[in-house]
Amino acid sequence: MDRMLDVMAIFSLLLAGLVLVSVRREHIRVEYSVSWLVAAIALLILSRWQDLVRRIPAWIGVSDAALAMFIVSGGVFVLVLYRLSMIISRLKDSNIALIQKMAILEFNMESLHEKVKTSGEK
Repeated sequence: MDRMLDVMAIFSLLLAGLVLVSVRREHIRVEYSVSWLVAAIALLILSRWQDLVRRIPAWIGVSDAALAMFIVSGGVFVLVLYRLSMIISRLKDSNIALIQKMAILEFNMESLHEKVKTSGEK
């Protein structure tokens, strides 16, 4: 069990380091990195808090602590992915609205160009 928690701690530190390097190199925006950093910190706390590791299996109704840690870790990442899905959906809606506004502007410009062209011919 201790080895699994050590691996989990190393994984969470690597995740936090990867996120921080990605933010520094501008591969990921700061507001999107927050959920990954929170997940890494949550996993690090979970891997270092032995008393909590012993209590979680009873709370979620499983007999094996390793399975409980896997379930909790999976739950943390599902929450992060859900948050990122919400952000992507919002960005898609914003893109659609922007495209519609651009199409309206383009139509108005073409109409104005036609009016100028026809009034210039008279």
